[in-house]
Amino acid sequence: MRGIGTGAGGPRARRLFIGGEWTEPDHGHYEVVNPATEEVVGLAPEASGAQVHAAAAAAREAFAGWSRTKPEERAAILERAAAVLRRDADTYTALARAESGATTGTARGMQVAVAVARFQRYAKGALEPVEEAIPPQINDAGPMGRAGVMGALAVRRPVGVVTCVTSYNNPWANPAGKVAPALAMGNTVVVKPAPQDPLSVYGMAAALEEAGVPPGVVNVVSGADPAVGEAAVASPDVDMVSFTGSTAVGQRIGEVCGRTMKRQLMELGGKGAAIVFDDVGEDGLAAAVAGIGTTFSFYSGQICTAPTRVIAQRGIYDRLVERLAAYAGHLKAKVGDPAAEGTVVGPVISAAHRDRIEGYVEAGRKEGARLVAGGERPALTRGFYVAPTLLADCTPDMRVVREEIFGPVVVVVPFDADGPEDAEDTAVALADDSDYGLIDYVFSGDVARAFRVAGRLRAGGVGVNTIGRNMEAPFGGFKKSGVGRDVGSYALHAYSELQSIVWPG
Repeated sequence: MRGIGTGAGGPRARRLFIGGEWTEPDHGHYEVVNPATEEVVGLAPEASGAQVHAAAAAAREAFAGWSRTKPEERAAILERAAAVLRRDADTYTALARAESGATTGTARGMQVAVAVARFQRYAKGALEPVEEAIPPQINDAGPMGRAGVMGALAVRRPVGVVTCVTSYNNPWANPAGKVAPALAMGNTVVVKPAPQDPLSVYGMAAALEEAGVPPGVVNVVSGADPAVGEAAVASPDVDMVSFTGSTAVGQRIGEVCGRTMKRQLMELGGKGAAIVFDDVGEDGLAAAVAGIGTTFSFYSGQICTAPTRVIAQRGIYDRLVERLAAYAGHLKAKVGDPAAEGTVVGPVISAAHRDRIEGYVEAGRKEGARLVAGGERPALTRGFYVAPTLLADCTPDMRVVREEIFGPVVVVVPFDADGPEDAEDTAVALADDSDYGLIDYVFSGDVARAFRVAGRLRAGGVGVNTIGRNMEAPFGGFKKSGVGRDVGSYALHAYSELQSIVWPG
């Protein structure tokens, strides 16, 4: 793979990708650590501010040519990139597992394979219509001219240069979900990957280079210093910022973007509420437990869409807590090396993040939550592991209920109600009592009721009797969970500006 150097038996060192050239970083390299073994996976380049601005300038220079390419040409490049990623999927799966701590199955099926699927999806997306005819309008004579018929078109145009700041929890699917639709629409990009696991993004850049993307269309700059991301956002050559990460960082990016009116797409934090009514039934209870239980295992809870906050009606509360405790207990034996067969729960991304999660669990206990499962550190000699943890008897004012923990921790809040209507009102009030509004979930044996409650929730998405998603449905959040929508054709809209063309008929 180009852009990678090797020392004498030492870890591999990546180079920056700027203007189609693999470039040595001005500020050297920093170590990327495997969260399962604490060993060095590779050396990531530390860009200078000048190099970040050079990447944005290269993207600006390339924009004029790329934005005028035929959609078929853009589609062909994205399709070839998907083929390269598919060809090298085993190598990239091992890399994703090593730098993110994802299990082999997750790294293969939910990271690399999803990246392939997204490049394929937006190869087709490049060919989607960008023009919409507006019904003609008859204008009366007046100061603006004679009477007549005015025709109009609404046309989607590329925004320009897009800075893509990506999250650490999925170093393949998240960047692909930004880069592929941005390129499909004719934008050029500067990608700033998360500092914890940037190596995969350089692999993606190499695949795009092999696929024939012109110089400057895709640029990748990384760094552990926050100044690298700040430069990528603030550069005067950048027209739009697409960010996935914490609400606090998103707010800071929004402030910087506001100064020059940069376009924003923000997918921020979440504290997903899973409402479980006592009419859920046996099958519904099993589905709720299985769905909520994914928080304990999937990315080790490091996912903003996780149903981490369970709001359970009193009639089902004890059974739900008992079953969730059993689920967490079953997974306790499956915590370990993500490369080992049978592992379900891998590590969290860093020692600092492990300590943060443990701090939240202890805070919950002090506030009066009942520790039902987990709470102890797994007995492993290396790695940043957190046991699947369940906190019951929680109240809405507790920090563990209000704040995003981003780990394998589920909190359960019971509620009482005087009749079905009051139960719905109470559940919705509890679910909406949050700064976040990304994805909530409703479990009820009455499907009409579940849809009725879903329609009242202040969340960008709602799962009805499921934790699954439709990857063509719009994705994004209400409140502090984000700005804008992407996924499917909605991503093409997000990475475009609307232009109107008007003419006399």
